[in-house]
Amino acid sequence: MIDLGISKKVSGEFNQVEEKVRTALQNNGFGVITEIDVKETLKKKLDVDYRNYKILGACNPPMAYKALSLEPAIGLMLPCNVIVAEEDDGILVSAINPITMMGIMNNEGLLEVATQVTEKLQKVIAEV
Repeated sequence: MIDLGISKKVSGEFNQVEEKVRTALQNNGFGVITEIDVKETLKKKLDVDYRNYKILGACNPPMAYKALSLEPAIGLMLPCNVIVAEEDDGILVSAINPITMMGIMNNEGLLEVATQVTEKLQKVIAEV
């Protein structure tokens, strides 16, 4: 099985967990530059009810710049997605694993950047 994410299940109220995620991202040099409220989007587009589920597009500008300088096509994989998803037994917080994603590029310099970003995202998840 491919390790796509760095994940943790937490208890609490959805909005409070989301705020903790945003704070942890900020504490580790990331800003949220995109946001998709999946619940709202599915209701609006399909008129279906769905659980609370947000996709936060997180960006660490110095790391993004390094990655883009090494491989312009890496923009296809940016920003780093972080999900906050309500489940029956808690709130799932999960960040993309950059090593897995950037590993397909077969670029040693890019793998170094991916390792640094992965370490930062692991800290984010640990702080939630």
